[in-house]
Amino acid sequence: MAEKKILVTGGAGYIGAHTVLALIKEGYQPVILDNFSRSDESLLKGLTKLIGRAPLLIKGDCTDTSVLRKIFEVHGQISGVMHFAALKSVGESVQIPLAYHQNNIQSLMSVLQVMKEYSVRDLIFSSSCTVYGEPDFIPVTESATFKRAESPYGATKQICERILEDVYKTGFRFLSLRYFNPIGAHPSALIGELPIGVPNNLVPFITQTAIGKRKQLVVFGNDYNTPDGSCIRDYIHVVDIAEAHVKALAHLHMTQSQTYLDAFNLGTGIGVSVLGLVKKFIEVTGVSLNYALGPRRHGDVEKTFADPTKANKLLGWKATRTIDQALLDAWGWEKALAAGHKS
Repeated sequence: MAEKKILVTGGAGYIGAHTVLALIKEGYQPVILDNFSRSDESLLKGLTKLIGRAPLLIKGDCTDTSVLRKIFEVHGQISGVMHFAALKSVGESVQIPLAYHQNNIQSLMSVLQVMKEYSVRDLIFSSSCTVYGEPDFIPVTESATFKRAESPYGATKQICERILEDVYKTGFRFLSLRYFNPIGAHPSALIGELPIGVPNNLVPFITQTAIGKRKQLVVFGNDYNTPDGSCIRDYIHVVDIAEAHVKALAHLHMTQSQTYLDAFNLGTGIGVSVLGLVKKFIEVTGVSLNYALGPRRHGDVEKTFADPTKANKLLGWKATRTIDQALLDAWGWEKALAAGHKS
């Protein structure tokens, strides 16, 4: 039986690369499309070592329908799409909102347009817990009302999910996976989170500070209505996130209906504060960390964590890796990067 080809937009990025590895392990043939605007080609070197061959890669922008058409023509028989490609920083989206709306929405529109042209109907959409805004109830279930997004990034994910809601009725099958806070790296330390420039996410900023690349970590806000005053999040190992995508794809392929739409929270169901995560890193690694408390950052939600019951039941997926393991894997990745740069 031939391997099913899956187009993975943004497949050279952090979550995309881990998912490409998970897909290959399950017998799929990923076709990566990435423009490397927010990713580094060094992740492909790690992927190559892990899978024993270079992954199938096309350099290009998924807002460009001509690039997408060429992939569908050349590679043929694409059985589904995983759409990761997007700008993804909450903080940055506040600074350059137009770029976020233009890129994130147009990329999805282009992918859907070309999927329709080539009669490809299955898509897994990389969504986010930011679609819920500041939730009324914790833990958050998939039925929670979308409140006004706290950031332009969150707004683009809300708009994209609305587009999927409108479009699926015309012959598509869509699943939105709403990630909470992916952290960690592959335990081999061959692939991990590699931000371009100053990190926008917490854990790479922690590890870069611990290794000496950054002078100090600033915790944004210490006056929230939480036990220690810092924001509360649901931190989930990136390998768990990657495995959920493969489960979601299998679920979609097994669906008998010609049209289908659903959404799943991907989280652990455990809320951890930003300060708590910082202290946990120090505890599990034994490494000191220079950090300070700072003012709130615009766009941040006070507290949110998932109710992952639906994904547990319908996808047969559950987050199995601990925060301790995620932090140790992230630290292993950071040390491997430092060793590579020195060699």
